[in-house]
Amino acid sequence: MIPVPSNTKIWLAAGRTDMRRGFPGLSSLVEKQLKSDPYCSHLFVFRGKKGDLIKIIWWDGQGACLFSKRLEYGRFVWPSAKDGKIILTPAQLSMLLEGIDWRIPRRTWQPLAAG
Repeated sequence: MIPVPSNTKIWLAAGRTDMRRGFPGLSSLVEKQLKSDPYCSHLFVFRGKKGDLIKIIWWDGQGACLFSKRLEYGRFVWPSAKDGKIILTPAQLSMLLEGIDWRIPRRTWQPLAAG
């Protein structure tokens, strides 16, 4: 798991991204399309065209970090391009990285009685 500090925001870049880009190319997208500072210690998450690959960039204060994950089966749940950018919680990021639909989390078990 990525060590996300408590004051860090996690931004999801809606739509598709060219996954050939590295940190310089993705940080350029953060500046131009998302209108944010890529060196602000927030996480920025991008998804490729096929939907099975994501990349996360993060400036940890000492250097640039680039994380990537490819799913063997299935696709990452992603909002449409018209949504622009979306903020996630660390729990939603964990679900996203596991391939779980983070938009509609459902309880699998409900207690029948207290105590």
